[in-house]
Amino acid sequence: MDHRMKKILTVVLLAMYAAVAVEAQTDNNLWRSDSIQEIVVTGTGTQHLLKDAPVQTEVISHRQLQQYAGKNIEDILSGLTASFDFSENDMSSRLQMNGLGNSYVLILIDGRRLHGDNGGENDLSLIDPHNIEKIEIVKGASSALYGSDAIAGVINIITKKHREQGVMLENTSRFGSYGDIRQHNGIALNFGRLSSYTNFQLQHSDGWQNTAEEAPSQTEYHITDSRNQTVNRHTNWQLAEHLTYQLTPQIELYADGSIYWKRIYRPCGHHPGVDVKTWDLQYDNASASVGGKWKLNNTDVITLDAEWKKHAYNYVYTDTTLTDGYVNGRFTNYYPYFPDDKELQSDQRLTNISLKGVFSLPYEQRLSAGLEYRYDWLKAPMRVAGGKATDNTEAIYLQDELELLNPLYITAGLRLTRNEGFGFRLTPKVSAMLKLGDLRLRATWSQGYKTPTPKELHYQYIKNMNGVYLYLGNTDLKAQHSNYYGVSAEYSIGHLTLTLAPYYNKVYDMITLVTIPTKQAPGDLITKYDPMRVRQYQNMEDAKTYGLDFTVRYQGRHFTAGGSYSYLDTEANQYDSEKDVMQRVTIDGMAHHKANVYATWSHDFSKHYQLGIGIYGRLSSKRYYQIDGDGKGCQLWRLSTSHQFGKNYRIEAGIDNIFNYCDRTPHGLHLGTTTPGRTVYASLTVRFNEGKKLTNKYNMSNFNSKENETD
Repeated sequence: MDHRMKKILTVVLLAMYAAVAVEAQTDNNLWRSDSIQEIVVTGTGTQHLLKDAPVQTEVISHRQLQQYAGKNIEDILSGLTASFDFSENDMSSRLQMNGLGNSYVLILIDGRRLHGDNGGENDLSLIDPHNIEKIEIVKGASSALYGSDAIAGVINIITKKHREQGVMLENTSRFGSYGDIRQHNGIALNFGRLSSYTNFQLQHSDGWQNTAEEAPSQTEYHITDSRNQTVNRHTNWQLAEHLTYQLTPQIELYADGSIYWKRIYRPCGHHPGVDVKTWDLQYDNASASVGGKWKLNNTDVITLDAEWKKHAYNYVYTDTTLTDGYVNGRFTNYYPYFPDDKELQSDQRLTNISLKGVFSLPYEQRLSAGLEYRYDWLKAPMRVAGGKATDNTEAIYLQDELELLNPLYITAGLRLTRNEGFGFRLTPKVSAMLKLGDLRLRATWSQGYKTPTPKELHYQYIKNMNGVYLYLGNTDLKAQHSNYYGVSAEYSIGHLTLTLAPYYNKVYDMITLVTIPTKQAPGDLITKYDPMRVRQYQNMEDAKTYGLDFTVRYQGRHFTAGGSYSYLDTEANQYDSEKDVMQRVTIDGMAHHKANVYATWSHDFSKHYQLGIGIYGRLSSKRYYQIDGDGKGCQLWRLSTSHQFGKNYRIEAGIDNIFNYCDRTPHGLHLGTTTPGRTVYASLTVRFNEGKKLTNKYNMSNFNSKENETD
């Protein structure tokens, strides 16, 4: 950290201290942070007050989201908690949480799995940032409750609920530097037993280029006039509909669906093998879900959900291109494509059916039980051996929540999973919380489980990307499993909350891409290209992540301040087939130190105008990678302002990356951050509501089959 940054941080901390001292003397207990009865559901799948949740849960509240005014979910998570890193590229955001990548993080929207895989990563553009009520984060293995993918943890995006009788219209338009446009429109209709919410979102960026230099180690020539962009121009939009019908005061039914489209525009260059791109990337998604909720009494409930989701990834050609022709994943001959021709790369479809019940038992117990069925279907003529692949998984799970002598709470769960290719597996989880006045002590031991995806098993694809690469699946892969140990201490006094949470996560048979000798690749694929680098999915011998997270938060009536710090270390043993030795490596993307700090102030100048001001800092040390260089450490500062005019109008404006930091590392190497430097933004929200909050006998608490959140 340079001298100027140290001075800035010192000034911010002194200002925070002064504001806390002033507010402590003048607040007169008119408002206390512990009066907010925050309800969380993600850790156990059932409702708990945040302060009494048996499983440590981090919440990004609606108030924090409004003040920060992030443009997307990546911006929000990295800006408001130190546990996350992102490395954005055309294919995905490459999320990392406490050392493990996106494929080990289960992302839920209102308790249901996000489906939108791009190269092994979810497309987070499917999440509309203007429709988020709050975010719940549970770290550590949660496969006992949620099944596969929940080895690093769970992120549950809880959307806004609109319960006002009558009609509600809302519009948010946001504009920023580099042609950044974010549009959100919503229409809510509530008439008697029927409710409808229609949501439209649009996102666009003109993209930017931080450098025109290609990394010399990645190309045959030293190129200083590349047309490759740091972030390419892109546009995406989504239209979603959610319907609910109150059949009886006890039974509610729902149906929803969405369509999504995304196009990434890639510039054509003139350096062979480097930045000659004659196709854009296009994604076409769709989803449909139906379900219901039956309240047996005040405590017991049964839910049923059935959902279907599709994610299709295509090349759209922008110039005449002679490319490889494949039949069922095997090269046949060269095939010409012309401008506007579209070629399917992969079509992934998910069908998921789940039945769940929550029941009260004697002696202060609550039992959750469920059945799940999942069917994955993949069609990828260019990328998968055989052209198609499928996978079936069934599971049954039980969880018991037990209160012992009031101060001690224990939650124990167990899931039995059967996968058609990998058989049966038990995954347990045990959590406990001890209440000692204002101190909460929590501990968790849990196991994670994740079977190889159809791509990891059957992938077979040649790609020109700063050289010729052959990517191979591996049908000999083993399923991954993990042991997670975490403890935490949370202490609250007045407006101040402190949390310290060390953890250890051991992952067995972690799957990763490994460079292997060319002679080990199929002969019919390597004879066409020489030289070639061959990468295959393989199991690591073992991998582990360990560290600690520390958070501090002061929340007053007008002033909030705090921060988070995350220390992380990782280790893994990986077999080097060329040297025939085992080598110890770090997990790609790891940074030892990350931190976030913030301070916000708000004031009602009248009943018609409220002003909010926030300063945010995000700091990261160097990020480590096995190949292609490390990412530089960086720190980014942000100023945001909000202006609320009555209940119906809101303006947000701010400056991101105040000190204009820009990572100009050549293309082909890893970046610490993709920011183009200092940017500005402004948004306007207009909301029209005619009606009153539903209070009739058909209004049940917030309906969602897995969220179960109350008003």
